[in-house]
Amino acid sequence: MSEPTLPATSGAPGAHPVCPRHPERESYVTCQRCRRPVCPECQRPAPVGVQCVDCVRESARAARPTRTTFGGRTSDGNPLVTKALIGLCVVMYAVQLARPGTTGDLAFAPIVGSEQPWRAITAAFLHSPQMPLHLALNMLWLWQIGPYLESLLGRARFLALYLVSAIGGSAAVLLLATAPRRLITAAEASQYSSWAVSVVGASGAVFGLFGALLVLNRKLGRSSGPLYGVLAINAIFGFLYPGISWQAHLGGLVTGAAVAGVFALLANRDRRSWQWPALALVLVLIVAAMVLDYSSVPDVYR
Repeated sequence: MSEPTLPATSGAPGAHPVCPRHPERESYVTCQRCRRPVCPECQRPAPVGVQCVDCVRESARAARPTRTTFGGRTSDGNPLVTKALIGLCVVMYAVQLARPGTTGDLAFAPIVGSEQPWRAITAAFLHSPQMPLHLALNMLWLWQIGPYLESLLGRARFLALYLVSAIGGSAAVLLLATAPRRLITAAEASQYSSWAVSVVGASGAVFGLFGALLVLNRKLGRSSGPLYGVLAINAIFGFLYPGISWQAHLGGLVTGAAVAGVFALLANRDRRSWQWPALALVLVLIVAAMVLDYSSVPDVYR
């Protein structure tokens, strides 16, 4: 017959039980898990009695991570990805100011996108050096909705949403540009000016977050009323003011909605393993559309 485990003592006959973490403190309360004495400072509430901090830490380490509604790992409430994206955009803006050639080297334009496809994503981390408001507005929107979406999706899915939306915005700039499908004369060049126009900005990715928010809120039964007004105002500005790439806005919006649709449709626990393959399919379709569009343009223009 086994004997019950006795609380730890100092080892001397008649010694009082003491807390292992604070040997100077007597403790007649024991941890329900390891049965060691535990002082008030080291006690943590448990379903029955208390546990010591060591047992609580060990239990947390062994527990399976909890998941969000859409399958992402729950975070500690600190929107690290959102902060990192904002920080990267600010750093790149400083680099643009210090080295003006950076903008031309990394901006996206259909005429260079075929040979330098990475520009489809690098452009999303650049902003107009002449317009600080461009950076400020995009970062403001990112900070307004980024933490909310990051908490819904988890960090990995939120980052994927942002990056794929950025690529979708660049893809729309390409697909909606007037492409030279044949050799053209100098007199005709002005008709194809959009083919050579460079675009920068996180707007495509941010609009992807807008599109995702519409889809996810609908899935959760939440209202997106104010967001429709924001989208309407931005749409009007995009068409009325020169220099704003409404194409990137539209492409990002549609892409973000599609990515969020994948996460929403495959949110059930038994379907979540298909989320990443489905997301990869969305990205493949975007890239395929870009490749197909480029294939119809003479080599000299790409």
